[in-house]
Amino acid sequence: MKKLFIVTGELSGDTHAAAVVEQIRAQDGDIEVEAIGGANLRELGVKLFVDHSKMSAMGLNFKILFDHIRLGKRLVVYLKNEYKPDLVLLIDYGGFNLNLSKFLKKEGIKTFYYIPPQIWASRKWRIKTVKKNISKVLTIFPFEKAMYEKEGIDAEFVGHPLVAQLPAPANSDDFFEKYGLDKNKKLVSIFPGSRTFELQNLMDVFLGAAKILKEKENNVQFVISQAPSIKDETFEKYFKNSDIPVIKNDNHALLSVSDALILASGTVALEAALYQTPMIISYRGPWFYYLVYRLVRCINRVCLPNIILDKDVVPEILQGDCKAEIIAENIHKLLTDEAERTAMIEDLGHVKSLLSKHQAAKEAANIIISALK
Repeated sequence: MKKLFIVTGELSGDTHAAAVVEQIRAQDGDIEVEAIGGANLRELGVKLFVDHSKMSAMGLNFKILFDHIRLGKRLVVYLKNEYKPDLVLLIDYGGFNLNLSKFLKKEGIKTFYYIPPQIWASRKWRIKTVKKNISKVLTIFPFEKAMYEKEGIDAEFVGHPLVAQLPAPANSDDFFEKYGLDKNKKLVSIFPGSRTFELQNLMDVFLGAAKILKEKENNVQFVISQAPSIKDETFEKYFKNSDIPVIKNDNHALLSVSDALILASGTVALEAALYQTPMIISYRGPWFYYLVYRLVRCINRVCLPNIILDKDVVPEILQGDCKAEIIAENIHKLLTDEAERTAMIEDLGHVKSLLSKHQAAKEAANIIISALK
């Protein structure tokens, strides 16, 4: 029996890993799987070397850093001396997994990488680590394949897992009724981010943009999305003196029924693109961190739909331009300029088309089975 070991570091990686394992088992029951993972893999009966629930903490935390180092050492010893896998599959979580790949290479353990770190966005020198230590990269964006192959790295575009995982669009009438929204008004939804520092830097300016738009247009209503990762007391600290309703735990439905979106940058922009919902991206942070980002970035765009199409489709309102009046002006245009709105919807349709041609988990499983057999 062939042996596969999977390494994830957070919930999203565990979700993607479980989808791949299900596909592997559907096609070939003669492959044993163990992992560092979470609840999704455990529910499939995958034996976990360790639960990754404490691995994905943010920030500079030396205890977590040393815990990661110790875990990496323990894992390599286990793989080398006990489990002896035929293949290790790294999934996302680049800081840990890229370092781990160096030690796996030294021990002669064949390693694939699914959902590789976004080397194309920043710190492109990391591609040297991939080239030296990874046997094959399974990419989730079409442009990544060409980037890796240019460096002589074996890469295959398998599709983006979000395509299969995203729920179908919600019924607008049902959604509006559920949350007491006015069916005769356009809906603009605000997604201020999933981390405390994003609320700190973006909440006021996003709420300010909503206030300006309300004064311009009588037929517009707003809701604000509270990310599941943000505790109520933290959210309320930054969300003050506003009558905008808050919606929790219904992000995908909200993305799908909105007329326009005000988003902090991130995966949410790709989700919105797959629903073909017009949007703007706006982001700001401390100037020091922004200047560091400017030094290490590899591309000028930050919004995934723009990066995928290599085209300025979604307005990116960043740092010094991140002002309520500029955001309001761009949203107003998306609500009232039919030509601009239609053009963006068509472009977002191209993003959806590019990513929907593939079934990521199934294609990743096929490649893994082929490599093992």
